[in-house]
Amino acid sequence: MDAEPATTGPAGLIARLRARLTGGPSEASLTRRLAGTIFIIRVISAGLAYVSQVLLARWMGTSDYGIYVYVWTWVLLLGSMMDFGISASAQKIIPEYRASGEQALLRGFLSGSRWLTFAVSTLVSLALAGIVRLLSPWIDPAEELPLYIGCMTLPAFVVANTQDGIARSHDWMRLGLMPQFIIRQGLIIGITAIAFLLGYHLGAVAAMVASAGAVWIAMTGQMVVLNRKLAGHIAPGPKTYDIGGWLAVSLPILLVESFYLLLSYTDVLVLQQFRPSDEVGVYFAVVKTLALVSFIHYAMSATTAHRFAEYNASGDKARLSAYVTHAINWTFWPSLAATIVLLALGKPLLWLFGPQFVVGYDIMFVAAVGLVVRSAIGPVERLLNMLGQQKICALAYALAFVMNLVLCIALVPRYGGHGAAAATSISLTFETVLLFWIVRQRLGLHVLAFGK
Repeated sequence: MDAEPATTGPAGLIARLRARLTGGPSEASLTRRLAGTIFIIRVISAGLAYVSQVLLARWMGTSDYGIYVYVWTWVLLLGSMMDFGISASAQKIIPEYRASGEQALLRGFLSGSRWLTFAVSTLVSLALAGIVRLLSPWIDPAEELPLYIGCMTLPAFVVANTQDGIARSHDWMRLGLMPQFIIRQGLIIGITAIAFLLGYHLGAVAAMVASAGAVWIAMTGQMVVLNRKLAGHIAPGPKTYDIGGWLAVSLPILLVESFYLLLSYTDVLVLQQFRPSDEVGVYFAVVKTLALVSFIHYAMSATTAHRFAEYNASGDKARLSAYVTHAINWTFWPSLAATIVLLALGKPLLWLFGPQFVVGYDIMFVAAVGLVVRSAIGPVERLLNMLGQQKICALAYALAFVMNLVLCIALVPRYGGHGAAAATSISLTFETVLLFWIVRQRLGLHVLAFGK
């Protein structure tokens, strides 16, 4: 999609590399710059998250850390689903409103989507707190209060996700991602460090309080900045709220996102039911160590989704096909390289959590297989969602989730973390094959990083 510089030798090689990474005004160059920005943010976030997890694991001990990981996993899972899929559908709805010049609908969506997700997530959070209360006789007493705090965290988490989707639809990647992935992590480190230095007992409750405060503060700051940028970008005027239309687009995408999240977190949640909390902590450390690989996929997905919708709306199939190929190549090869590096450095990285976490090193190799296989088809789930194939994509993810759940229940009781990693890798491989076949049949596109 970009012209190569007609120079040779070392200077020409450097020029070509610079052109491929940052040069030119074309869509491919812009995508790489934006994806690079997202990736850098996620890498910095991973570093901060790694520091926070290492500190929490050392300050709290494996049991309290395992409880915190369990509750925080529920927050991540539920919070990512409670926006009705609007954070993802914003990347389809906003470009279409802009292309058709429907400014009233655009203004209505930019404000109404956030009010809608906040109101409903608050009601759902109250209901979840009631469920925790009803189930309290069967819940570990050490988990009960952290779960209540997790419920208090959800509304802010959901609004932040919605604002992230709005910001990314305007190519404001830093505004969309930094509050959630850098500012929030920095606040968690700062708050817990202050509590530790002041001599407070840093258990699961204190860690959840710090995390909840960080989520609310980061979301509020993001809202202030986003409102200011939108005021300078969108002309004032009347607002039209097409809630039914938003949900018609969003709910099928919600199914896709929900099954994807369930697939992502099933291993940790099942592990907590069958194995001790310290094993959950070790497994979570392994997952965090391999997170860099999934960040590459996330960066390309976040960058490309609204452009898939834009090119499809304009009817430019050749441009769409070239852009898809570009996105897949820039997902797979960096993911493969990152996996090799992480596996080579796995033991010292796990040791940072504490010497007892090194026992999870073998699990890394099992878990890495699924991530590499999945990266071979790039962000095709976003392609399907943006091109109106949400239902079949949701079905593929549902089948992969069911497979993962069944395999986890079968393997985790006997094999622990190794079983959870194997179940997830097998399910991701199945999902990859299924998505490849769906795109080939429905869209006629080749979506593999190699071959034709």
